[in-house]
Amino acid sequence: MNLHTHLLHEHALANTRRQFLAGATGMLGGLWLAASGSRGDQVVVDPTRPLQPREPHFLPKARRVIHLHMAGAPSQLELFDYKPTLERLHGQETPASLLEGRRFAFIQGVPRLLGPLYPFARHGESGQWFSDRLPHLATMADQLCFIKSMVTDQFNHGPAQMLMHTGSQNPGGPSAGAWVTYGLGSPNENLPGFVVLTSGGRLPDAGKSVWGSGFLPSVFQGVQCRSEGDPVLFLANPAGVDRDLRRTMLDAIDAINRDTAAEFGDPETITRIAQYELAYRMQATANEAFDLTGETRETHDLYGVELGKESFANNCLLARRLVERGVRFVQLFDWGWDSHGAAASEALNEGFKGKCRSIDRPLMGLLTDLGRRGLLDDTLVIWTGEFGRTPMQENRNGKAMAFIGRDHNPAAFTIWLAGAGVKRGFSYGMTDDIGYEAVGDRVSVHDLHATMLHLLGYDHQRLTFPSMGVEQRLTNITKPGSRVVRDLLS
Repeated sequence: MNLHTHLLHEHALANTRRQFLAGATGMLGGLWLAASGSRGDQVVVDPTRPLQPREPHFLPKARRVIHLHMAGAPSQLELFDYKPTLERLHGQETPASLLEGRRFAFIQGVPRLLGPLYPFARHGESGQWFSDRLPHLATMADQLCFIKSMVTDQFNHGPAQMLMHTGSQNPGGPSAGAWVTYGLGSPNENLPGFVVLTSGGRLPDAGKSVWGSGFLPSVFQGVQCRSEGDPVLFLANPAGVDRDLRRTMLDAIDAINRDTAAEFGDPETITRIAQYELAYRMQATANEAFDLTGETRETHDLYGVELGKESFANNCLLARRLVERGVRFVQLFDWGWDSHGAAASEALNEGFKGKCRSIDRPLMGLLTDLGRRGLLDDTLVIWTGEFGRTPMQENRNGKAMAFIGRDHNPAAFTIWLAGAGVKRGFSYGMTDDIGYEAVGDRVSVHDLHATMLHLLGYDHQRLTFPSMGVEQRLTNITKPGSRVVRDLLS
């Protein structure tokens, strides 16, 4: 074969490859565009409109989620899980039988039992227990559904946070918010379907992986926004670039991406186009959605908002504004709840007081505001830490510490739910007499995820995505037995 014939042959092969890939892309696009919703067990997503609303498996009770996570794991024994027996045993050495075979992050030797530091009382017609650290939230007792028998198999912050938010202690899986927006899309395609807001001055220990999209298309990852300054960094056009010029630039970029998609058939390229277009639309909508100055003074006072500052209170009000505008999943992370007692800032008798004050009024305000606007009936609110705290006082290096704290405890912690589809003024599960271990009606993190998806209209075993040769799901295929906790449902 001479050089001329060889070049003609290679040119023909290249054209054939391009035609095949373009045809395959067209067929794949046709499958995507044929429907938008759940077909059997397969969620069908139009890559040009990935946030287009989709119907779940069955009629949902909840249409959106606000998940409030207290990063560091607040002490249930100083908030919701009152233990009179532990109060009576305060100061006694912990029996050896309670220490054998246990793993602790910092406790060594024989620690002393630590009774609740703050007085408890019953609240509401339901008689729910609250300490005096959360007096405003206590007024909402009859709205809350407590789970006091949560358990996890992780006792370090990073893996436990990963498990709570992605269903796996290992990085790489999609977050719950990504799964929900993948399954349901979002009613407002001019804002992200999944928004993340942080407070407390630091990100969670597990980093941004806790709101990542993992193996799902990247358009479903959480978009981190801010409660001070521009809501999204680099959202505004630079100096000298107006909206018309931005549109011209995007049209040119989109044309390149479409040619690339036609040649290589990578669905992520189509997703990239959708993300650029979302960012363009957000320029006209995001600033309004994040502008708290339009709220009344009464609303600011209800939440305890401080304009111009990053705060949990501001984020709670933003969460209401976002779900009101159609955002499907809003995730709030508040850092600073790791109460070991190694310093005043993380002591149960010092820094813990300030953390409680920072969330107490905003939580009451959020639930009140959602209720009076008719949003609580179809919004699921979830409040969590990543694990619980021990009933014994932490004693690093086996010595008494200057400040009071508790070590990590994966065997028992308390969370609460409110709103769509859950019982109100209800408490599920219990711990032993000193709050050390959940006894009966134990609820795993995967059970919580299964229950959340059920309220959103999805069978958790059927909301799947193919990756690494298997159909992956939020409730983790390697740990079967996840269940919907039906006793929580109204």
